[in-house]
Amino acid sequence: MAKKTIMTCAVTGNGTLPSQNENLPVTPAEIAQAAVDAGKAGAAIAHMHVRDPETAKGSMDITLYREVVDRIRDAGSDIVINLTTGEGQRFVPSEEDPSVAGPGTTLCHPTLRSAHVKELKPEICTLDFNTMVNKTWTVINTPPTLKVMAGIANEAGTKPEIEIFDSGDLNMAKDFIAKGILKSPAMFQFVMGINFGSAANYQTLAYLISQLPEQSEWAAFGIGRNAFRMMALSYLMGGHVRIGMEDTVYIDKGELCKSNAQLVEKGVSIVESLGGSMATPAEARDILGLKQL
Repeated sequence: MAKKTIMTCAVTGNGTLPSQNENLPVTPAEIAQAAVDAGKAGAAIAHMHVRDPETAKGSMDITLYREVVDRIRDAGSDIVINLTTGEGQRFVPSEEDPSVAGPGTTLCHPTLRSAHVKELKPEICTLDFNTMVNKTWTVINTPPTLKVMAGIANEAGTKPEIEIFDSGDLNMAKDFIAKGILKSPAMFQFVMGINFGSAANYQTLAYLISQLPEQSEWAAFGIGRNAFRMMALSYLMGGHVRIGMEDTVYIDKGELCKSNAQLVEKGVSIVESLGGSMATPAEARDILGLKQL
């Protein structure tokens, strides 16, 4: 029997704006409900950021993370919880002196970026291996920073989802695995179509897959207009899949989505129409080597 496909729903992110789609979940209650509904629609994993309820901007507030996690579990959902550690990595150089942080900089110590992982011990947390230019700012994830964050995840019993934005990121992740900083078999997520990162096409994804360590579990997703086609391509090339309002606010060309669940339902229909079958949360835990609830 063919291995089942794990669907991750990325419910809010930190870059999508409420002005782009009024249905974007912002408060802990909205984010938690979006995760629960995504699970009912066929997602096995909910990937979550939290946002300041007043400003809707990305936050690292542990109390917000705790409320989201508690609300999901109190609702009786067994969806796998995947929390980001992507906040706190942005450096915006000031116009007067590029060595000085300008407005919009969030760069902070890795222990702050992983404090919620240490306390809440989610089943999965993302670990971004990219240092890259994105639009007008730079994202910085140095090996010492990632070593600290990987250590916190390991100590918490949390499986890192290794986020790969380009081939150099994958080389560094493989070095971490070789040194025992990251455990094998590892879990990778290929991010396709971000400005100045991996192109959202077959050739780029095929190369990245060819460089994976043996026995790795992987998925790929696309940003914006690439979201559904990269999801289909990821499945067809043997990977798992992801969709959600972090990645796109449209259900179809020119048509805003009503919810994350609607995006998941469409994603499930695409995978199943291509011959796949979706993993339940319990099956996803088995595939990824997570502890069963």
